[in-house]
Amino acid sequence: MEQDTSKQFKPSLGLLDATMLVAGSMIGSGIFIVSAEIARNVGGAGTLLLMWMLAGAVTLIAALSYGELAGMFPRAGGQYVYLREAYNPFVAFLFGWTQFGVIQTGTIAAVAVAFAKFTAYLIPAFGEQNILLQLAWFKISGAQVLAILSIIFLTYINSRGVKNGKIIQTTFTLTKIFSLLGLTVFGFLTGAKAEVWDANWQNAWQFSNIANVSGNTVTTLLSGLALFGAIAVSMKGALFSSDAWNNVTFIAAEIKNPGKNIGKALFLGTGIVTVIYVAANIMYLAVLPFNEIAFAANDRVGVAAAEKIFGSSGSLIVAVMIMISTFGCNNGLILAGARIYYTMAKDGLFFKGAGQLNAFSVPGRGLWIQCIWASVLCLTGSYNDLLAMVIFGVLVFYVLTITGIYILRRKRPDIVRSYKAFGYPVLPMVYILSATALAILLLIFESRYTVPGLGIILLGIPVYYIAKRRLKV
Repeated sequence: MEQDTSKQFKPSLGLLDATMLVAGSMIGSGIFIVSAEIARNVGGAGTLLLMWMLAGAVTLIAALSYGELAGMFPRAGGQYVYLREAYNPFVAFLFGWTQFGVIQTGTIAAVAVAFAKFTAYLIPAFGEQNILLQLAWFKISGAQVLAILSIIFLTYINSRGVKNGKIIQTTFTLTKIFSLLGLTVFGFLTGAKAEVWDANWQNAWQFSNIANVSGNTVTTLLSGLALFGAIAVSMKGALFSSDAWNNVTFIAAEIKNPGKNIGKALFLGTGIVTVIYVAANIMYLAVLPFNEIAFAANDRVGVAAAEKIFGSSGSLIVAVMIMISTFGCNNGLILAGARIYYTMAKDGLFFKGAGQLNAFSVPGRGLWIQCIWASVLCLTGSYNDLLAMVIFGVLVFYVLTITGIYILRRKRPDIVRSYKAFGYPVLPMVYILSATALAILLLIFESRYTVPGLGIILLGIPVYYIAKRRLKV
């Protein structure tokens, strides 16, 4: 497609659209699955809810802090721009490098395959077991093909203008919010049992690890460093079920009145999702015995709850909900991601073509470059491992970005701040200390993932200097 470098982004997204991007990018398949791992790690109804509430509070603090940065720099690229302005292009590049290499594209791949896996409930040909091509160790399944096709389709839609992506995002996000609320309400009305609820709240605040050994439940009380490790692993799951809220900052240049609307969208979107997530977990505890949450088949707590509520059709209902949820989630990820590469290309740190807008005033080439790499990650079959590796890195960049608020208040006091970080200087520091502590605990207890994840970030150092030499604006 003919590129026109004179074109500019068009502010065409209102507050509702921005809020739906925040909420829609956060809600994927995690709320239907992650509670099982958390339940095994903390061992009680109260401690399970506590992990989700803490994760929601931490996410909300981070989102409110980002509002100040968004008001200062309402430009395409969002977090990349904040890091560049607070620190330097090198730190910003390391963020962009990990976003393109693994975080954004790997998440797109993982969410696309989740969409395909649950589509297989309705159309078995799209299952992972349906191998369409095998060459030695390399296999291509029906799930991978559908995942790639869904990425290509959403990329095409978003390459034709931000309004097309906006319609999909708002429609699918509203649908999945009301679907989750509907599942929760039906759970309380038709599936809740007083005896299940009462039993779940026995020893609800006692931290323990529970395991299924030869059909028997073995409970181990937690204390000391083991307790902090269990909290860290549990928070990891809850936090990253709520991640990608920062995607709205990437498209700041296309939001009307971004100085105010991005801050509002971050607050509303993260607040809505936190309430929904906590409510869903309360419903799980009202419908399912705790052991059935902890040891749900394939960790599919949402399916187990829906089968209690709706009978045998429950699994199909949840499958359709997850299809809607993951499809809408990926639309937001695809729409937002290319704006990072656009700004990197403008800085001479990414493929030059990604820094140009097409006839529809969107970074078309950046979208298709992202599409190609995400599709490759679908074929590797290792995207979940890649995502696990960068958990440490994601926390590091969140901490660096929020620390940037303090730096910029000293470094650039002259910049107009249409919105100031709520609770500054206390609440942003609470996030910085909490996320840093979590990162350190994950280094100790999840080193098999966090050390390689740190390696991926460090690999960006030589890439940066290669890019400085070879990529010109």
